Amino acid sequence: MAHVNTCLKRTFTIFNIFFTIVGGAIIALALLSQVLTNVNGGDKLEVRTTGLIVLYIVGSVTMVIAILGAYGAHRENKLCLVVFLFCMVIGSLLMLRTGIPAAIARPQVEGVLEDKFHEFLPLDKAPQEVKNMAESLQIQLHCCGLFSYEDWEQNIPDSCLCSQQEEMEGRCQTVSYNLLMMPRKSVYTKTCFPVILHYALLLADIVIGVVFTLAVLALLGMVLSSIMIHQMRYPDRPTVLLSVPAIFTTPPPKYQELHNPPQY
Repeated sequence: MAHVNTCLKRTFTIFNIFFTIVGGAIIALALLSQVLTNVNGGDKLEVRTTGLIVLYIVGSVTMVIAILGAYGAHRENKLCLVVFLFCMVIGSLLMLRTGIPAAIARPQVEGVLEDKFHEFLPLDKAPQEVKNMAESLQIQLHCCGLFSYEDWEQNIPDSCLCSQQEEMEGRCQTVSYNLLMMPRKSVYTKTCFPVILHYALLLADIVIGVVFTLAVLALLGMVLSSIMIHQMRYPDRPTVLLSVPAIFTTPPPKYQELHNPPQY
């Protein structure tokens, strides 16, 4: 068995055990999502099938690669570590290939969403599915309209109306609720689009952060596995010690000058 640094081996093994747990957690999340979908309604299962398959694949691949790396480190198996290194190279390239375009496209999210939501205006003439979604958002987020209460024209729904407590808190504005209805009603001052945009950007930031974190971890796995493979390939090579160049150190005094000072 080749000689590998014990601390490095343990670090690498713990590194892969952690990712084995992460892979298992991803698979458990997919199973939980599938169970909840079956309980809430089987008709939604077809819509989520692709997402569930992706979770199963990602979790399984993560577990297999992590177990392979942990086994290779524990048994000092060069073949397993080489395969692990190859997987880390491919994984880091895929993460960077996904994360860099996502980071570049992030500033464009606001414009894309704004153009998309403008297609649904006016809301009172939008398809019923869009109306139901808009009213659900207004109830949950306590907002009115995507960009203004005027998005509903003169057919402002009850989901826009404020309670007395909210009126006292100054979160409402008084508008003409309906041309044929008096008195005027109070609706939420806050619109829904800024809230939707906030959560969309937050989700984008989380995805980008996760992708680049995985890329960094893959690079770390590459470095650790490369060092272990190198140590297995050259087991008798002494450890290289870093030395400070002489130009950065003060040369010691000459022995002759120290004990035999020059005569004047």
